[in-house]
Amino acid sequence: MANHSFSTYMSEWLYGENGYYATYKNIGKEGDFFTSVSTSKFFGGTIAKHIISLVEEGFLACDGIVCEIGAHHGYFLADVCEFIYTLKPELLKSLQFVIIERFDAMQEFQKNYFLDSFGDAVKLTHYKSLSELRCENAFFIANEIFDAFPCELYFKGKTARVDGHSVEFDVDDAWVEEKAKKYHKDRGEIAVGYEEFAKEMNLACGKFEFMSFDYGELQARPDFSLRIYEKHNVLPFFDENIKREELFAKSDITYDVTFAHVKDAFVEAGVEFIELKTQMVALVDMGILELLEILKRHVEEKIYKQELEKVKMLILPNFLGERFKMIKFRKN
Repeated sequence: MANHSFSTYMSEWLYGENGYYATYKNIGKEGDFFTSVSTSKFFGGTIAKHIISLVEEGFLACDGIVCEIGAHHGYFLADVCEFIYTLKPELLKSLQFVIIERFDAMQEFQKNYFLDSFGDAVKLTHYKSLSELRCENAFFIANEIFDAFPCELYFKGKTARVDGHSVEFDVDDAWVEEKAKKYHKDRGEIAVGYEEFAKEMNLACGKFEFMSFDYGELQARPDFSLRIYEKHNVLPFFDENIKREELFAKSDITYDVTFAHVKDAFVEAGVEFIELKTQMVALVDMGILELLEILKRHVEEKIYKQELEKVKMLILPNFLGERFKMIKFRKN
């Protein structure tokens, strides 16, 4: 790849024909990284509990859409369905379940997983992008989506270009510079595509709640966070010892999310910002501990303790609880 913007390079790395996300990848112990979904089914279970509360308070219709965006294997939405069946089974029949997934191979994997898990009890619909969806009422959920948007790299007034796998900061880009000034960065990543994504969601649905979990902070961090994950090793992108050409499209590449940028993109699109919380506070507020109590009453002590240890990884500050944030928006 010669003389491309960094966002084009990253997009090709992740989403090109042979990109990292274009084909099935293991996530968890056997893969390159852990996610909250791969850690515990109670992550999806807590979202199921929240969806039921949205129906009970009248925000989400009992025949509304539950839509996951960027579903990887489909495990998260399947966990949501499983807990809805346990907690309020009639909603499994009335709610409509949707996945936004651009890759045919991943769609096929998700369809087969749902078929194996639920038979014909859950009807799953796929769209390649939000722009294909039109609905009146929905709950949108995404896990680790904003860190997978391509980004530009900015350093002291200059934007990066990529020649081969070498990064040079010598481009003048007014849009990138404007964002860098807005979020008080003199260096770092500037995400590309948040604004378009927010507009697409606003156009897709008349009334919705959107909830997303990702790692990052409200304000931009003062340096580059761009990194590569390979078999649970974290490799700083600018480490002179790494061979990018060997890692390209074979490992995950990511960066910390600036949630102020996400917030502004949705507010500018006409969607109301509700809150930003740590994952720990969000999951506890939505009832993850109550779900554990229900489990405790129905299973052996050994099984309960196994699930408790997994949930601790989701909520304890020294694991995923503090580093990950939940951001929520609503359109009425």
